[in-house]
Formats: sequence, structure tokens, C-alpha cells
Amino acid sequence: MHIDLPEKRYYGIGEVAKAFHVNTSLIRFWEKEFDVLKPKKNAKGNRKFTPEDIKNLKLIYHLVKERGFTLEGAKIHLKEDKKDTLSNFEIISKLEDVKNQLIKIKQHL
Repeated sequence: MHIDLPEKRYYGIGEVAKAFHVNTSLIRFWEKEFDVLKPKKNAKGNRKFTPEDIKNLKLIYHLVKERGFTLEGAKIHLKEDKKDTLSNFEIISKLEDVKNQLIKIKQHL
């Protein structure tokens, strides 16, 4: 899944949910379920996600939505095989980016 977010230090939960095409409630639920997500909260309680949180969300989205893991299965997979999962996910992400760039080039021809 290709996520279009501008380069920023912090992203609001609305921006993140829109980029992933999910509801904000799902992002809040994943925050409670997965320990790797730690968004900053301001005095009003608004969540601000860092680029590191976005990477973790991409990985969780990949496991749960694209590969069909249950939440418990995704948690176990992240704890046990985090290094392997991360390297495979990075390879898939890079290949998807190359594919998107090739599609854009093809459309311009």
C-alpha cells in the first residue's frame, strides 16, 4: 500500500486515517492494542504521530489488512520475528514504490 503523506514531524490522526483509508477509531484501537505505537498527545488529548509511528502503522496495516493476520497473530509475529518481518516489509515497500513510479512513467508516454 502506497501512503501519500508530506514530510512533517507530526501528523494528526485525521491525516493518518485518510492516508490509510481507514476510520480514526481503527487507528485509536490499534494504538491501544499494539505497544509499538506511541503517539504524542497534547494538553487537549489530540494524538500526533511521528514518522516512526507511521512506519509501525504501515507494518501493522500490512500484517492485519493485507496479509490477513488476526490482531493476536500480528502481535505475536511482531514480537517473535520483528527483524525478518521488517526486512520483508521494507523489500515489499520498495518494490511497490518502483511499480508506482513505472506506472507514472508509462502514463506520461
